[in-house]
Amino acid sequence: MNPIWQTAPVIAQTQTIARSLKHFTGRDLLPGGPSAAGLAEKVFHAPFVLVAHGTEADPVLNYGNATALTLWEMSWEELTRTPSRLTAEAPNREERARLLATVAQHGFIGDYSGIRISKNGRRFRIAQATVWNLLTPEGLPCGQAALFSHWEFL
Repeated sequence: MNPIWQTAPVIAQTQTIARSLKHFTGRDLLPGGPSAAGLAEKVFHAPFVLVAHGTEADPVLNYGNATALTLWEMSWEELTRTPSRLTAEAPNREERARLLATVAQHGFIGDYSGIRISKNGRRFRIAQATVWNLLTPEGLPCGQAALFSHWEFL
């Protein structure tokens, strides 16, 4: 079985994430312009957290790199079946919904902070997160992504 980052859907999702980040922020996901497969592998093993979800009525996570899997204490299979709202505790879900609505309207936010919770109930605060809309190559909305390097356990 291929590692997750070598599968065609993950390579394509990584391209969508990188292309959309560049579109909304002007930033590259990683410097150097590696190949599509190389980017997927490097991002999967990067020391930052990267997660994404789709556009379902109750959006489900469809990407999480290894750092995200560790932080949320989930396997790839668990993460990619999880509604993204469940990454926040119930009292924090309204604030999270406001964030995602703002991102949907403006394209991205570059300095989000908030409380999240792992599958096993471990709470952590994320800081200085960039959250942005994902677009298909044709420019149609296809989800949202978040990237952050700063978190602390509570």
